[in-house]
Amino acid sequence: MSDEVALWQETQARVGGLVRAVEQEDPAALRRPVPACPDWSGRDLLAHMVGLGADVLAGDEPDDHNPSWTQAQVDARAGRDGAALVDEWDDLAPRLADWMRAHGTRPLGDVVIHEQDLRGALGRPGGRDSGGFAAIRDRMTGRLATRWAEHGGGRTLGLVADDDGWTWCSADVDPSGADVVLRASGFDLGRAVVARRTATQLRGWVVCGELGDGVQAFAVLGPLPEQPLPE
Repeated sequence: MSDEVALWQETQARVGGLVRAVEQEDPAALRRPVPACPDWSGRDLLAHMVGLGADVLAGDEPDDHNPSWTQAQVDARAGRDGAALVDEWDDLAPRLADWMRAHGTRPLGDVVIHEQDLRGALGRPGGRDSGGFAAIRDRMTGRLATRWAEHGGGRTLGLVADDDGWTWCSADVDPSGADVVLRASGFDLGRAVVARRTATQLRGWVVCGELGDGVQAFAVLGPLPEQPLPE
C-alpha cells in the first residue's frame, strides 16, 4: 500500500506540473474539451480530480462515484484557473496520502486514468510507462475478469502486450493460448481495460478467436467511446 501511495504522489505531482506549464504557455488550453470526458473541459476534469480528493477526506464518497457527485466537484470550483486548482490539490495531498495509508488507495485509479484523459485533451503525451499506470492496468483486470465471465460465453480471454512483455488471462492458462487473444501495445491494453478504446479498436487487436458480445466486457467504467481517443 505504501508503494501505491507513493505512485499517487508521483502522479499528482506530474499532473500538477503539467497543468502549471501548459497554463503559462497557453492559458486557453485547459478550456479545450476532453475527448474521453466530452461533457468537461480540461479545467473541469482537473476540478473533479481535486474535488474527489477533497470529498474523500471529508467522508463524502458514494460507492458508485455517480455523475451528480462528480459534477458537484466541478461546479464547486467554477471560475478557478488551473493554478488555483493545483494549489488546492497540493494543499490536500499530504492529508490524502495519510488517508490512503489508513484506508486504501482507491484514489490512485482516478488520478492515473484521468492523467491520460487530460493529456489527450492537451496534446501532451506522457506518463505511459509510469508505475501508477502499470498498477492500475493490473488492478482493472479484476473488473474485466468479472465482466468477461458475464459476457464471454464461457471462453477464456488473453491480453498480450507486444512491446513491454505484459500479459493477462481470465483463467490460469497461458494468455497466448486463450480462446480469444488480443495483442496490442501495453499502453493501449492498459487504456482498454479502463474503457478508453472503441469496440472497433478492440476487435482489430484480435489474433485468435472472436470477441463477439465479449467486447462489452471492456465497458468497465461506462460505455466504450464511439471514436478513437488521442491517448
